[in-house]
Amino acid sequence: MRVWPLIASLSGLISNPLLAQETRTAPDGHVPPPATLEQMGWLVGHWAGEGIGGQPAYESWLPPTGGTMVGTFVQQADAETIRFTEHLYLMEEEGTLVLRLKHFNADLTGWEEKDDMLTFRLIAMEPCAAYFRSLTLRCDGENGLLAAVRMKSNGSEINELIFRFERTN
Repeated sequence: MRVWPLIASLSGLISNPLLAQETRTAPDGHVPPPATLEQMGWLVGHWAGEGIGGQPAYESWLPPTGGTMVGTFVQQADAETIRFTEHLYLMEEEGTLVLRLKHFNADLTGWEEKDDMLTFRLIAMEPCAAYFRSLTLRCDGENGLLAAVRMKSNGSEINELIFRFERTN
């Protein structure tokens, strides 16, 4: 999978990368807690905020259908140009939740190989928060969404991208 070098290059656009504070990891053998898509209803909707390099970013989530919530993320390079997008599936699997995603450049070429994707397994659920391995989605105030992803860059250095969104609908 070639996605990590690409994400690592994006982390250089963050003015003050944080040591991982919002995201979680789990020990080997961790058993994900029971969870359902019904518990993620708070996530449904359209969200807008500031993304990488202070540029606009958007996240949208559809209501569950067929055991899956479909989401999209758009990171703009500037006010008129897309830098990259993500296509996300939040799914019930074996009594818990798993989040899978694929990245795409502005021309729709994929970052991951054709049949590859990033998979984030659930670590913990709280009211209005889902903590996946290295990825967090949680409420941020009354109408806000915080999305955080942990990644390695420049060898073993761990950084965290944090996005804050406001609900637009």
